[in-house]
Amino acid sequence: MSNVRFRALDATNGRIPVKITPPSVKVSDYFATNVFTKEAMFKFLPKNAYNAVISAIETGEKIDRKIAGEIAHGMKEWAISKGATHYTHWFQPLTGATAEKHDSFFDMSNDNSFEHFSGSSLVQQEPDASSFPSGGIRNTFEARGYTAWDPGSPAFIIESPNGRTLCIPTIYVSYTGETLDYKAPLLKALHTLNEVAVPVAQYFDKDITRVSTTLGIEQEYFLVDTSLFYARPDLAITGRTVFGHSPAKGQQLEDHYFGSIPDRVNAFMHDFEIEAYKLGIPLKTRHNEVAPCQFECAPIFEEINLAVDHNQLLMDLMDKVARRHHFKVLFHEKPYAGINGSGKHNNWSMVTNTGKNLLSPGGNPKSNLMFLTFFINTIKAVHEHADLLRASIASAANDHRLGANEAPPAIMSVFLGAQLSSILDNIEKKVGSSKMSVEDKTALKLNIGKIPEILLDNTDRNRTSPFAFTGNKFEFRAVGSSANCSNSMAILNTIVADQLRKFRKEVDALIKKNVKKDEAILRVLRQYIVETKSIRFEGNGYSEEWVKEAKKRGLSNHQTTPVALDAMVSKKSLKLFEDNHIFTHREAEARHEIMLETYIKKIEIESRVIGDLAQNHIIPAAFRYQNFLAETVDNLKDCDLKSETYATQLQLIKEISAHVNAIKKNVDTMLASRDKGNKIADIRDKAIFYCDKVKVSFDTIREHVDALEMIIDDEIWPMVKYRELVTIR
Repeated sequence: MSNVRFRALDATNGRIPVKITPPSVKVSDYFATNVFTKEAMFKFLPKNAYNAVISAIETGEKIDRKIAGEIAHGMKEWAISKGATHYTHWFQPLTGATAEKHDSFFDMSNDNSFEHFSGSSLVQQEPDASSFPSGGIRNTFEARGYTAWDPGSPAFIIESPNGRTLCIPTIYVSYTGETLDYKAPLLKALHTLNEVAVPVAQYFDKDITRVSTTLGIEQEYFLVDTSLFYARPDLAITGRTVFGHSPAKGQQLEDHYFGSIPDRVNAFMHDFEIEAYKLGIPLKTRHNEVAPCQFECAPIFEEINLAVDHNQLLMDLMDKVARRHHFKVLFHEKPYAGINGSGKHNNWSMVTNTGKNLLSPGGNPKSNLMFLTFFINTIKAVHEHADLLRASIASAANDHRLGANEAPPAIMSVFLGAQLSSILDNIEKKVGSSKMSVEDKTALKLNIGKIPEILLDNTDRNRTSPFAFTGNKFEFRAVGSSANCSNSMAILNTIVADQLRKFRKEVDALIKKNVKKDEAILRVLRQYIVETKSIRFEGNGYSEEWVKEAKKRGLSNHQTTPVALDAMVSKKSLKLFEDNHIFTHREAEARHEIMLETYIKKIEIESRVIGDLAQNHIIPAAFRYQNFLAETVDNLKDCDLKSETYATQLQLIKEISAHVNAIKKNVDTMLASRDKGNKIADIRDKAIFYCDKVKVSFDTIREHVDALEMIIDDEIWPMVKYRELVTIR
């Protein structure tokens, strides 16, 4: 194994940046060239088919099956003109990865061969998807699933060295109709939000007929040379290092953040940006992140369904392009202990068909009251469903990151900034249950009208908050870097939709009592301001003081996934999902089971890797060095030297023995616990057992392995070290 390490290091030393030549100096010349855009549709589709697709995109109107054939023909002709030979329904099962099954356009009928793509093939397919997780929804005889076309996300072409494939974004459902993917619940949540948000927005502007949501996703990731990656079995199998002593220089000097991008990395970034642009992904930003070998890319915000699809596509794309540069992209939330992990900040907002950002202050009191309505209702939604929002970002990998003084804590809180907090306090003070005086109305109007002015200098952003307002959007900072954002965004849009429905009901009830509309709105908003005080926090979320304060306020702090996931199937959440037509009870319970199963499997895999590396690589290396020391002692004894001459060697022999014994003892305990855990039938009990009884051994084993790394001869140590992993050569 040690030979593998040094061969890997030798391989990295000769790497040079790959020369990248873009199709054009101007990105606009090749942007979205591999996407079935509106322009491409207009060229390849008959007018009625084009109008049907546009209507489906803009209003959600269903496409007539009769027209589907015309759309399919036009899409096929466009794809073939781009060199595509195959097509696939591209979907997002509950594995966390994307899925595809390629079919050829080539067909034969009556001894004639031709290229064919039918409307039925476009609208629906039946992939044999029996191995995808279902949470008990499907029986063996119901294994076949169905994929259904999502017109809201355009078809695209994936290029490979040996061909091109037309990819059609779809949802994925079971034989019995239940959703088994990430996309379908998100689309349902967006539909519900639009339905309830429009009437609320019409309190202020009757021209508003549609409300959609936008999302900008900041993707953090690590890069490691492929040779080093494959020389670390733990990285290759689990996505993270289970062992490894911290390097002398990590991120202490904070000199990597926004630093000069290494040439090899810059070439990789340039390459995947070109490929992303061809697929219509509007990447805008790239930079070094805080940790060594950590980077970030971020697009311009988009409609949320498209943004999520683009992020999933981007991660696939980055991984493929990285191979050309002899890199491996690490999306794991915590690939290296002791340095910052990676998140995926979700910048979320709501926009109207009139072009108004509902989370952006306007230029007058009326516009700002609309802003405050959606702003405060979002805070209220988070307050009411904080546990569910925490569950939406729960995973075994994200558990390593949350609350580690590098990312938001597992406590859900909302940061607003001093200026907006002051405005909310003022509304609380000025608005009461009795009729407002002219003076009060005037004073409040003046105060509300100042919002744009004060937000121009809203510099007090809080990186320690999981849910922070950043001027014209909310930034959900707790989402993990490897996550499919559909999960958290479906939950966020659902809870906001549910809250807006309650808000409208309360306002309308006051209006029926002859309370003026604006005053009715303000009264309800004031009530929410008072009720949400516990979740609003402006201080340091990393501090122990906040943990204590949050407990006083009654806020939950679920630090592990199995417990956090309880919120998915609470009575409150099940009612929420049912009322908003997101999940049936069966679907919610199935997803809860799948999430728990995934957690168990990941901990089990890590446990197996730890056991293998510790017993088959680390301990033998320790014995090898121990034998060397023992031989050295014997040789020194033969020279009739005093015992103090070889006292250090003897001490090292003792230390190695102590660490080896501790490793063996804890590995045995871990394996015994795992065997015991595998006999537990209840999936929740099993997940908690794995968390409390199996995972608990990981850090102890690591402590002793990392201690051995600092004792054993570098030439003997079998694993690539952190100092080698976090350096780009």
